[in-house]
Amino acid sequence: MTSETVTTAPTPDQIRRAPKVLLHDHLDGGLRPATVAELARECGYDGLPETDPEALGTWFREAADSGSLERYLETFAHTCAVMQTREALVRVAAECAEDLAADGVVYAEVRYAPEQHLEAGLTLEEVVEAVNEGFREGERRAREAGRRIRVGVLLTAMRHAARSLEIAELANRYRDAGVVGFDIAGAEAGHPPTRHLDAFEYLKRENNHFTIHAGEAFGLPSIWQALQWCGADRLGHGVRIIDDIHVAGDGTVKLGRLAAYVRDKRIPLELCPTSNIQTGAASSYAEHPIGLLRRLRFRATVNTDNRLMSGTSMSREFGHLVETFGYTLDDMQWFTVNAMKSAFIPFDERLAMINEVIKPGYAELKAEWLFREAVAKGL
Repeated sequence: MTSETVTTAPTPDQIRRAPKVLLHDHLDGGLRPATVAELARECGYDGLPETDPEALGTWFREAADSGSLERYLETFAHTCAVMQTREALVRVAAECAEDLAADGVVYAEVRYAPEQHLEAGLTLEEVVEAVNEGFREGERRAREAGRRIRVGVLLTAMRHAARSLEIAELANRYRDAGVVGFDIAGAEAGHPPTRHLDAFEYLKRENNHFTIHAGEAFGLPSIWQALQWCGADRLGHGVRIIDDIHVAGDGTVKLGRLAAYVRDKRIPLELCPTSNIQTGAASSYAEHPIGLLRRLRFRATVNTDNRLMSGTSMSREFGHLVETFGYTLDDMQWFTVNAMKSAFIPFDERLAMINEVIKPGYAELKAEWLFREAVAKGL
Protein backbone atom coordinates (compact mmCIF):
# COMPACT_ATOMS: atom_id res chain seq x y z
CA MET A 1 0.00 0.00 0.00
CA THR A 2 1.40 3.36 -1.00
CA SER A 3 1.25 6.48 1.15
CA GLU A 4 -0.83 8.11 -1.58
CA THR A 5 -3.38 5.33 -1.27
CA VAL A 6 -3.65 5.79 2.50
CA THR A 7 -4.28 9.53 2.23
CA THR A 8 -6.89 9.32 -0.54
CA ALA A 9 -10.52 9.68 0.47
CA PRO A 10 -12.77 6.72 -0.31
CA THR A 11 -15.52 7.18 -2.87
CA PRO A 12 -19.20 7.11 -1.84
CA ASP A 13 -19.49 3.66 -3.39
CA GLN A 14 -16.52 2.39 -1.41
CA ILE A 15 -17.95 3.86 1.79
CA ARG A 16 -21.21 2.02 1.14
CA ARG A 17 -19.47 -1.28 0.37
CA ALA A 18 -17.08 -1.07 3.33
CA PRO A 19 -18.04 -3.43 6.19
CA LYS A 20 -19.50 -1.38 9.02
CA VAL A 21 -20.46 -2.07 12.64
CA LEU A 22 -23.31 -0.21 14.34
CA LEU A 23 -23.72 -0.16 18.12
CA HIS A 24 -26.25 2.65 18.65
CA ASP A 25 -29.40 2.49 16.54
CA HIS A 26 -33.00 2.78 17.77
CA LEU A 27 -35.57 0.49 16.17
CA ASP A 28 -38.35 3.05 16.55
CA GLY A 29 -36.08 5.72 15.07
CA GLY A 30 -35.27 3.89 11.85
CA LEU A 31 -38.58 3.09 10.15
CA ARG A 32 -39.07 3.67 6.46
CA PRO A 33 -41.46 6.64 6.00
CA ALA A 34 -43.62 4.55 3.68
CA THR A 35 -43.90 1.88 6.38
CA VAL A 36 -44.97 4.44 8.98
CA ALA A 37 -47.70 5.73 6.66
CA GLU A 38 -48.90 2.24 5.72
CA LEU A 39 -48.96 0.94 9.30
CA ALA A 40 -50.83 4.06 10.41
CA ARG A 41 -53.56 3.35 7.84
CA GLU A 42 -53.75 -0.29 8.89
CA CYS A 43 -54.10 0.41 12.61
CA GLY A 44 -56.27 3.52 12.27
CA TYR A 45 -53.72 5.95 13.73
CA ASP A 46 -54.68 9.42 12.52
CA GLY A 47 -52.06 11.46 14.34
CA LEU A 48 -49.43 11.62 11.58
CA PRO A 49 -48.55 15.18 10.50
CA GLU A 50 -48.21 13.97 6.89
CA THR A 51 -49.49 10.89 5.07
CA ASP A 52 -47.38 11.11 1.91
CA PRO A 53 -44.20 9.10 2.60
CA GLU A 54 -41.82 11.67 1.12
CA ALA A 55 -43.44 14.56 2.97
CA LEU A 56 -43.54 12.48 6.14
CA GLY A 57 -39.82 11.71 5.94
CA THR A 58 -39.12 15.42 5.50
CA TRP A 59 -41.31 16.27 8.50
CA PHE A 60 -39.44 13.84 10.76
CA ARG A 61 -36.06 15.30 9.78
CA GLU A 62 -37.19 18.90 10.18
CA ALA A 63 -38.86 18.22 13.53
CA ALA A 64 -35.66 16.59 14.77
CA ASP A 65 -33.58 19.59 13.69
CA SER A 66 -34.79 21.66 16.63
CA GLY A 67 -31.57 21.65 18.63
CA SER A 68 -33.44 20.24 21.62
CA LEU A 69 -33.26 16.64 22.83
CA GLU A 70 -36.74 16.91 24.33
CA ARG A 71 -38.27 18.10 21.01
CA TYR A 72 -36.28 15.45 19.17
CA LEU A 73 -37.75 12.74 21.40
CA GLU A 74 -41.32 13.89 20.70
CA THR A 75 -41.11 12.53 17.15
CA PHE A 76 -41.07 8.99 18.53
CA ALA A 77 -44.71 9.22 19.57
CA HIS A 78 -45.65 8.68 15.92
CA THR A 79 -43.40 5.71 15.25
CA CYS A 80 -44.27 3.96 18.51
CA ALA A 81 -47.97 4.48 17.77
CA VAL A 82 -47.74 2.23 14.70
CA MET A 83 -45.57 -0.42 16.41
CA GLN A 84 -48.15 -1.95 18.73
CA THR A 85 -48.93 -5.29 17.07
CA ARG A 86 -46.89 -8.42 16.53
CA GLU A 87 -47.16 -8.07 12.75
CA ALA A 88 -45.95 -4.45 12.82
CA LEU A 89 -42.99 -5.28 15.05
CA VAL A 90 -41.94 -8.22 12.87
CA ARG A 91 -42.15 -6.06 9.76
CA VAL A 92 -40.25 -3.10 11.21
CA ALA A 93 -37.45 -5.32 12.56
CA ALA A 94 -37.12 -7.25 9.29
CA GLU A 95 -36.93 -4.04 7.26
CA CYS A 96 -34.37 -2.63 9.70
CA ALA A 97 -32.05 -5.60 9.15
CA GLU A 98 -32.54 -5.40 5.38
CA ASP A 99 -31.81 -1.67 5.26
CA LEU A 100 -28.69 -1.96 7.39
CA ALA A 101 -27.35 -4.86 5.34
CA ALA A 102 -27.95 -2.92 2.11
CA ASP A 103 -25.82 -0.15 3.62
CA GLY A 104 -22.89 -2.47 4.27
CA VAL A 105 -23.50 -3.05 7.99
CA VAL A 106 -22.27 -6.53 8.93
CA TYR A 107 -23.02 -6.38 12.65
CA ALA A 108 -25.56 -4.21 14.46
CA GLU A 109 -26.93 -3.84 17.96
CA VAL A 110 -30.39 -2.33 17.67
CA ARG A 111 -32.20 -1.09 20.76
CA TYR A 112 -35.82 -0.50 21.65
CA ALA A 113 -37.99 -0.15 24.77
CA PRO A 114 -40.47 -3.07 25.07
CA GLU A 115 -42.59 -1.05 27.51
CA GLN A 116 -43.51 1.33 24.68
CA HIS A 117 -45.22 -1.36 22.61
CA LEU A 118 -47.92 -2.65 24.96
CA GLU A 119 -50.88 -0.44 24.06
CA ALA A 120 -52.63 -3.08 21.91
CA GLY A 121 -52.35 -5.80 24.52
CA LEU A 122 -49.01 -7.41 23.80
CA THR A 123 -46.97 -8.66 26.75
CA LEU A 124 -43.32 -7.74 27.19
CA GLU A 125 -42.34 -11.27 26.17
CA GLU A 126 -44.49 -11.13 23.04
CA VAL A 127 -42.85 -7.85 22.04
CA VAL A 128 -39.36 -9.30 22.41
CA GLU A 129 -40.24 -12.46 20.51
CA ALA A 130 -41.86 -10.52 17.65
CA VAL A 131 -38.83 -8.24 17.23
CA ASN A 132 -36.45 -11.19 17.38
CA GLU A 133 -38.52 -12.98 14.72
CA GLY A 134 -38.34 -9.91 12.53
CA PHE A 135 -34.58 -9.61 12.80
CA ARG A 136 -34.10 -13.28 11.90
CA GLU A 137 -36.37 -12.76 8.89
CA GLY A 138 -34.42 -9.66 7.87
CA GLU A 139 -31.12 -11.52 8.17
CA ARG A 140 -32.56 -14.27 5.95
CA ARG A 141 -33.70 -11.78 3.31
CA ALA A 142 -30.29 -10.14 3.39
CA ARG A 143 -28.59 -13.51 2.79
CA GLU A 144 -30.87 -14.14 -0.17
CA ALA A 145 -29.78 -10.77 -1.57
CA GLY A 146 -26.11 -11.74 -1.20
CA ARG A 147 -25.44 -9.68 1.92
CA ARG A 148 -24.39 -10.65 5.43
CA ILE A 149 -25.59 -9.11 8.66
CA ARG A 150 -25.97 -10.20 12.25
CA VAL A 151 -28.30 -8.24 14.52
CA GLY A 152 -28.27 -8.30 18.32
CA VAL A 153 -30.89 -6.61 20.47
CA LEU A 154 -30.48 -4.19 23.36
CA LEU A 155 -33.57 -3.91 25.54
CA THR A 156 -34.06 -0.36 26.74
CA ALA A 157 -35.80 0.95 29.85
CA MET A 158 -37.09 4.52 29.87
CA ARG A 159 -35.21 6.58 32.45
CA HIS A 160 -38.29 8.61 33.43
CA ALA A 161 -40.29 5.43 34.18
CA ALA A 162 -39.99 2.81 36.92
CA ARG A 163 -39.69 -0.47 35.01
CA SER A 164 -35.92 -0.70 34.61
CA LEU A 165 -35.45 -3.74 36.85
CA GLU A 166 -38.29 -5.54 35.09
CA ILE A 167 -36.73 -4.80 31.68
CA ALA A 168 -33.28 -5.82 32.93
CA GLU A 169 -34.71 -9.16 34.05
CA LEU A 170 -36.37 -9.51 30.65
CA ALA A 171 -33.04 -8.87 28.92
CA ASN A 172 -31.42 -11.53 31.05
CA ARG A 173 -34.13 -14.10 30.25
CA TYR A 174 -33.65 -13.60 26.51
CA ARG A 175 -29.87 -13.25 26.51
CA ASP A 176 -29.44 -16.56 24.67
CA ALA A 177 -32.25 -15.78 22.24
CA GLY A 178 -31.11 -12.66 20.41
CA VAL A 179 -30.85 -10.12 23.24
CA VAL A 180 -27.24 -9.10 23.90
CA GLY A 181 -27.63 -6.34 26.51
CA PHE A 182 -29.54 -3.57 28.26
CA ASP A 183 -29.79 0.21 28.06
CA ILE A 184 -31.63 3.15 29.56
CA ALA A 185 -32.74 6.05 27.38
CA GLY A 186 -34.86 9.18 27.40
CA ALA A 187 -34.32 12.75 28.54
CA GLU A 188 -31.19 12.94 30.72
CA ALA A 189 -31.89 16.17 32.64
CA GLY A 190 -33.72 15.38 35.85
CA HIS A 191 -33.49 11.62 35.31
CA PRO A 192 -30.01 10.53 36.47
CA PRO A 193 -28.94 6.95 35.81
CA THR A 194 -28.51 6.39 39.55
CA ARG A 195 -32.30 6.16 39.81
CA HIS A 196 -31.95 2.73 38.21
CA LEU A 197 -29.17 1.30 40.34
CA ASP A 198 -31.17 -1.80 41.22
CA ALA A 199 -31.33 -2.76 37.54
CA PHE A 200 -27.62 -2.23 37.01
CA GLU A 201 -26.68 -4.10 40.18
CA TYR A 202 -28.87 -6.99 39.05
CA LEU A 203 -27.20 -7.12 35.61
CA LYS A 204 -23.74 -7.07 37.14
CA ARG A 205 -24.65 -9.98 39.41
CA GLU A 206 -25.86 -11.84 36.33
CA ASN A 207 -22.63 -11.06 34.40
CA ASN A 208 -24.67 -9.29 31.74
CA HIS A 209 -23.80 -6.30 29.57
CA PHE A 210 -25.28 -2.81 29.56
CA THR A 211 -24.77 0.59 28.06
CA ILE A 212 -26.24 3.86 29.33
CA HIS A 213 -27.33 6.95 27.43
CA ALA A 214 -25.08 9.54 29.08
CA GLY A 215 -23.22 12.70 28.14
CA GLU A 216 -25.54 13.73 25.31
CA ALA A 217 -27.83 16.54 26.52
CA PHE A 218 -26.37 16.50 30.02
CA GLY A 219 -22.69 16.82 30.83
CA LEU A 220 -19.93 15.23 32.83
CA PRO A 221 -22.00 14.35 35.93
CA SER A 222 -24.15 12.07 33.79
CA ILE A 223 -21.07 10.29 32.42
CA TRP A 224 -19.49 10.02 35.86
CA GLN A 225 -22.61 8.49 37.36
CA ALA A 226 -23.05 6.07 34.48
CA LEU A 227 -19.51 4.78 34.94
CA GLN A 228 -18.63 5.10 38.60
CA TRP A 229 -22.01 4.50 40.21
CA CYS A 230 -23.73 2.27 37.67
CA GLY A 231 -20.78 0.45 36.04
CA ALA A 232 -21.72 0.92 32.38
CA ASP A 233 -19.74 -1.10 29.84
CA ARG A 234 -20.25 1.58 27.17
CA LEU A 235 -21.47 5.18 26.98
CA GLY A 236 -24.45 5.90 24.75
CA HIS A 237 -23.19 9.06 23.02
CA GLY A 238 -20.70 10.24 25.68
CA VAL A 239 -19.96 13.20 23.43
CA ARG A 240 -19.80 15.63 26.37
CA ILE A 241 -16.60 13.97 27.61
CA ILE A 242 -15.08 16.79 25.57
CA ASP A 243 -15.94 19.08 28.50
CA ASP A 244 -13.13 17.38 30.44
CA ILE A 245 -10.53 17.88 27.70
CA HIS A 246 -8.68 21.19 27.51
CA VAL A 247 -6.91 22.23 24.30
CA ALA A 248 -4.45 25.08 24.83
CA GLY A 249 -3.75 27.80 22.32
CA ASP A 250 -0.54 26.06 21.23
CA GLY A 251 -2.44 22.84 20.52
CA THR A 252 -1.33 20.90 23.59
CA VAL A 253 -4.06 18.78 25.16
CA LYS A 254 -4.72 18.10 28.84
CA LEU A 255 -7.21 15.46 29.93
CA GLY A 256 -9.17 15.81 33.15
CA ARG A 257 -9.39 12.81 35.43
CA LEU A 258 -12.71 11.56 34.05
CA ALA A 259 -11.62 11.88 30.43
CA ALA A 260 -8.33 10.16 31.25
CA TYR A 261 -10.22 7.36 32.97
CA VAL A 262 -12.48 6.87 29.95
CA ARG A 263 -9.50 6.70 27.61
CA ASP A 264 -7.31 4.58 29.89
CA LYS A 265 -10.08 2.04 30.51
CA ARG A 266 -10.94 1.92 26.78
CA ILE A 267 -14.59 2.69 27.51
CA PRO A 268 -16.43 2.77 24.18
CA LEU A 269 -18.13 6.00 23.11
CA GLU A 270 -21.21 5.44 20.92
CA LEU A 271 -20.88 8.71 19.00
CA CYS A 272 -23.70 9.76 16.65
CA PRO A 273 -22.51 12.87 14.77
CA THR A 274 -25.65 13.88 12.88
CA SER A 275 -27.94 13.24 15.84
CA ASN A 276 -25.57 15.11 18.16
CA ILE A 277 -25.80 18.15 15.88
CA GLN A 278 -29.60 17.93 15.78
CA THR A 279 -29.93 17.82 19.56
CA GLY A 280 -27.39 20.59 20.15
CA ALA A 281 -24.65 18.41 21.59
CA ALA A 282 -22.37 19.63 18.78
CA SER A 283 -22.62 22.67 16.53
CA SER A 284 -21.36 21.13 13.26
CA TYR A 285 -19.47 18.15 11.88
CA ALA A 286 -16.26 20.19 11.91
CA GLU A 287 -16.78 21.08 15.58
CA HIS A 288 -17.91 17.60 16.60
CA PRO A 289 -15.58 16.14 19.25
CA ILE A 290 -15.11 12.97 17.23
CA GLY A 291 -12.18 14.55 15.38
CA LEU A 292 -10.25 15.25 18.58
CA LEU A 293 -11.30 11.97 20.20
CA ARG A 294 -9.99 10.10 17.15
CA ARG A 295 -6.65 11.90 17.37
CA LEU A 296 -6.40 11.17 21.08
CA ARG A 297 -7.27 7.52 20.41
CA PHE A 298 -10.32 7.22 22.62
CA ARG A 299 -12.42 4.11 21.92
CA ALA A 300 -14.62 6.14 19.56
CA THR A 301 -17.26 4.52 17.36
CA VAL A 302 -19.54 5.93 14.64
CA ASN A 303 -23.30 5.38 14.84
CA THR A 304 -26.63 6.49 13.37
CA ASP A 305 -28.86 6.82 16.48
CA ASN A 306 -32.12 7.37 14.56
CA ARG A 307 -31.93 6.90 10.82
CA LEU A 308 -35.44 8.26 10.13
CA MET A 309 -35.22 11.38 12.29
CA SER A 310 -31.69 12.18 11.15
CA GLY A 311 -32.21 11.19 7.51
CA THR A 312 -29.01 9.22 7.82
CA SER A 313 -27.27 5.88 7.45
CA MET A 314 -23.85 4.55 8.41
CA SER A 315 -22.60 5.43 4.93
CA ARG A 316 -23.86 8.99 5.28
CA GLU A 317 -22.27 9.33 8.72
CA PHE A 318 -18.90 8.16 7.39
CA GLY A 319 -19.37 10.31 4.28
CA HIS A 320 -19.69 13.43 6.45
CA LEU A 321 -16.57 12.46 8.41
CA VAL A 322 -14.57 11.73 5.26
CA GLU A 323 -15.55 15.13 3.84
CA THR A 324 -14.95 17.01 7.09
CA PHE A 325 -11.80 15.39 8.45
CA GLY A 326 -10.30 13.83 5.33
CA TYR A 327 -10.68 10.34 6.74
CA THR A 328 -9.47 7.40 4.66
CA LEU A 329 -10.36 3.72 4.53
CA ASP A 330 -7.77 3.23 7.27
CA ASP A 331 -9.73 5.60 9.53
CA MET A 332 -12.99 3.86 8.68
CA GLN A 333 -11.43 0.52 9.53
CA TRP A 334 -10.16 1.92 12.83
CA PHE A 335 -13.66 3.07 13.84
CA THR A 336 -15.17 -0.22 12.67
CA VAL A 337 -12.71 -2.42 14.56
CA ASN A 338 -13.28 -0.24 17.64
CA ALA A 339 -16.99 -0.92 17.38
CA MET A 340 -16.58 -4.65 16.86
CA LYS A 341 -14.22 -4.88 19.83
CA SER A 342 -16.90 -3.15 21.90
CA ALA A 343 -19.87 -5.32 20.88
CA PHE A 344 -21.76 -7.35 23.47
CA ILE A 345 -21.26 -10.75 21.84
CA PRO A 346 -18.59 -13.24 23.01
CA PHE A 347 -14.92 -12.42 22.44
CA ASP A 348 -14.26 -15.26 20.01
CA GLU A 349 -17.19 -14.18 17.84
CA ARG A 350 -16.00 -10.56 17.84
CA LEU A 351 -12.52 -11.70 16.86
CA ALA A 352 -13.89 -13.82 14.04
CA MET A 353 -15.85 -10.86 12.67
CA ILE A 354 -12.76 -8.65 12.77
CA ASN A 355 -10.38 -11.17 11.18
CA GLU A 356 -12.72 -12.89 8.74
CA VAL A 357 -15.10 -10.13 7.67
CA ILE A 358 -13.93 -6.61 8.53
CA LYS A 359 -10.20 -6.72 7.81
CA PRO A 360 -10.59 -8.71 4.56
CA GLY A 361 -13.33 -6.33 3.44
CA TYR A 362 -11.16 -3.27 3.91
CA ALA A 363 -8.14 -5.01 2.38
CA GLU A 364 -10.17 -5.65 -0.76
CA LEU A 365 -11.23 -2.02 -0.98
CA LYS A 366 -7.66 -0.82 -0.48
CA ALA A 367 -6.49 -3.22 -3.18
CA GLU A 368 -8.78 -1.42 -5.62
CA TRP A 369 -6.68 1.71 -5.15
CA LEU A 370 -3.48 -0.20 -5.76
CA PHE A 371 -4.86 -1.70 -8.96
CA ARG A 372 -6.20 1.67 -10.11
CA GLU A 373 -2.84 3.34 -9.44
CA ALA A 374 -1.00 0.60 -11.31
CA VAL A 375 -3.30 0.96 -14.34
CA ALA A 376 -2.92 4.75 -14.28
CA LYS A 377 0.88 4.37 -14.30
CA GLY A 378 0.76 1.79 -17.07
CA LEU A 379 2.35 -0.89 -14.90
